[in-house]
Amino acid sequence: MKYKKLVSAIALGAAVTIGLAACGSKDSGKNSGGKKGEEAQDIAKFPKETKNDKKAIDKGTLDVAVAMDTSFQGLFDPAFNSDQFDVYFMEPAFETLFGFDDKFQIDDSGVASLDLDKEAKKVTIKLIKDAKWSDGKPVIADDIIQPYLIIGNKEYNGVRYGAQMQKILGMKEYHEGKADSISGIKKIDDKTVEIAYESVDPGILTADGDGGVWQNAMPSHIFKDLPIKGMESSDAVRKNPVSFGPYKMSKITRGESVEYTPNEHYYGEKPKLDKLIFRQTPTNSVVEGLKAKKYDMVIAMPTDTYPTYKDVEGYEILGREQFSYTYVGFKMGKWDKEKGEVAYNSKSKMANKSLRQAMAYAVDNQAVGDKFYYGLRTGANSLIPPALGEFNDKELKGYTQDIDKANKLLDDAGYKKKDGEEFRRDPDGNKLEIKFASMAGGETAQPLAEYYMDQWKAVGLDVKLATGRLIDFNQFYDKLENDDPEIDVYQGAWSVSYNPSQTALYGPKAAFNYTRFADEENTKLLNEMDSDKAFDSEYRLKVFKEWQEYAHDQAFVFPTLFRNEVRPVSNRVTDYSWDNVKGQKSWSTIGVTAESRE
Repeated sequence: MKYKKLVSAIALGAAVTIGLAACGSKDSGKNSGGKKGEEAQDIAKFPKETKNDKKAIDKGTLDVAVAMDTSFQGLFDPAFNSDQFDVYFMEPAFETLFGFDDKFQIDDSGVASLDLDKEAKKVTIKLIKDAKWSDGKPVIADDIIQPYLIIGNKEYNGVRYGAQMQKILGMKEYHEGKADSISGIKKIDDKTVEIAYESVDPGILTADGDGGVWQNAMPSHIFKDLPIKGMESSDAVRKNPVSFGPYKMSKITRGESVEYTPNEHYYGEKPKLDKLIFRQTPTNSVVEGLKAKKYDMVIAMPTDTYPTYKDVEGYEILGREQFSYTYVGFKMGKWDKEKGEVAYNSKSKMANKSLRQAMAYAVDNQAVGDKFYYGLRTGANSLIPPALGEFNDKELKGYTQDIDKANKLLDDAGYKKKDGEEFRRDPDGNKLEIKFASMAGGETAQPLAEYYMDQWKAVGLDVKLATGRLIDFNQFYDKLENDDPEIDVYQGAWSVSYNPSQTALYGPKAAFNYTRFADEENTKLLNEMDSDKAFDSEYRLKVFKEWQEYAHDQAFVFPTLFRNEVRPVSNRVTDYSWDNVKGQKSWSTIGVTAESRE
């Protein structure tokens, strides 16, 4: 279930409670060893799967903590959820239609196969395994079609009706209410669906739900008769979700936990556990919980406190490169719901490119990563993380701290101070106050937000917290989605998909394009990235390089940190892989080798 996902303050916060001033000093980037006495970690040396090779006992309960300082929303269907926490809670119960190889290309290892007819611009999806929903009903072709009927409907209130959906023949007519069905989607038989597009691109072969074929089925026998308006609040999404993964959600306690029991109808290897329990757990208590051996695993483990749990007895620490990055974004318009596209405002407060670039040059993200993340986070150069391999332009320098350059950019653009004033005015001579939104969560969110504001103050900009305080995770993204005028600048993060295409995040028809920036050149490059010509890998890489350079220059957002992630796992856990490819079926194989944790 690798989609673009919103990331919480835990993911983007930094442990900057001490030594923060050093991040802005001239020599702040020289020490890459983390806090004093701590050696920088090399993520390549971390294991990705459990070492325990003992045989799993027949029964057992797996206790999992999800480290978070907010409540999970409980939108348990990929058509409706948009944040990473819900994805974590869905993992044991929900599987995608498709499996993939080590290049993240769809193969025949999943429930369905996918065949592309490039010339005809059609894909054929065929169910190749006799999967059943957790209520015993078979997974059929209608279940593959169902999410398209929901996402494409004008009453749909989610964020998945993006550019790729709109490429399906007949989708726009269906969305506008001019047709009762989607002409480009045809049911061939009970196991086969054909989808025709206006155009196709390499991303359609990637295990990705936003830039390619939709990855998930929905039980049509449940959803077909439900009203689409308000569907996200239905029991089928929030209380009694039906899935075809190895486990089913048997008890959901909002704001607390989700319990899972084996899906007796699972098509694959019989699950080994009697029960799994996922509990949302405050980050400030999760380390103590590990020391008390309360958990078998911690998901979303904070990396800024790594030394406090790295040697905890009875656990091994798995680690991997993350498909994610933290960024600072600038609000420059609104979302036009009627047109389903960005409405960029060239006269908005943050529309001046020099202002955005200056704010990017004012901060030292490499120092934040080096000094406070023990090598588990690094300064980011691009909006495409290194986990996506050759698509990340390693030659792009990115924004590194240069106070003199920041000041010159502002001076040349007309952002100047009047005699006796502390802060710069805008080019028209008006007072300039910039409202910065950042998320609450953990001990480090406040110091990190203050660091950014202090650095912007150092170049003469009056930046204050939007709403006067840090904002809860759910409220934060609600404000971004609804273009709250209180926000000019914000700190966010993305967990991205295996498809490197950027259209679903920064395209003119992307609801996830929270900056609301759009221009002709950006759209042109994104279209080329997703064009027929992009099947030529050399051409595709060339376009990706050009777009990264353009995005860097425009600075509608600027990346701050690339991240690695770690996961503590109890020594009694066996047959669990956290490798992106090998671990695709990890929830069906996981087991425990003892009745209790030692």
